[in-house]
Amino acid sequence: MLAYVAYAIETQTRENRVKRAKPAIGKEFSNYKQLEFINFVLDKYLEDGVHELAENKMRSLIELKYNTISDAAAEFGSASVIRKTFVGFQRYLYQGSVNRD
Repeated sequence: MLAYVAYAIETQTRENRVKRAKPAIGKEFSNYKQLEFINFVLDKYLEDGVHELAENKMRSLIELKYNTISDAAAEFGSASVIRKTFVGFQRYLYQGSVNRD
């Protein structure tokens, strides 16, 4: 809210933020396994809010989607790819806007 007041930047709903970011996310992350995981996380973000994007939520989201970290690593190739995917797509949600939710 302070950024809105200070810079007169329009705030966005989570729904608008995701809709605006998806084309760029799709270009950056073309692997369908990555996109499947990103879409899963985005659905959680839409349902429950920005705290779903916190790094400390990554493990629980991975376990919810894949059951274990090992199962997820088998899908992605390594734990570092999972982390890069989880952290990497988020920049597209917040480029040029203020988070109100």
